[in-house]
Amino acid sequence: MKKTEPRAIVPDDMRDLVRDWRMSPALVSGDHVFLTGFNGCPVDGPPPADPVAQMRVAFDTVTDVLAADGLDWSSVVDMTSFHVGLRDHLEDFKAIRAEYVRQPYPAWTAIEVAGFAADGVIVELKIVARLPGRAT
Repeated sequence: MKKTEPRAIVPDDMRDLVRDWRMSPALVSGDHVFLTGFNGCPVDGPPPADPVAQMRVAFDTVTDVLAADGLDWSSVVDMTSFHVGLRDHLEDFKAIRAEYVRQPYPAWTAIEVAGFAADGVIVELKIVARLPGRAT
């Protein structure tokens, strides 16, 4: 198999993130796609005050980034979720997560953190996906 250089996945509404933060929303490297951590902030504004709404924003943003390269949640092999107040919203998070992930379920680690770069954020998702047609 020919080795290729990594390539960025950049949905149109995230071009400013590339310019301002100097990071790719996702990077294809080898057989996997590594997504930047996405939190409960919409691309165009502050996070909702409601924790459940924030969780949905984070999951929907990941969905959009995956879709920009023709992928979906069935490609996800690993998830790390970072939380402020993990125990306060873990059951809500598990319920929302269950709406997105499919069997075989991705590996998952949930980590309590002190905070994030943006005020009011309570959750961030770090995702690794597998490209379709690759060996499992």
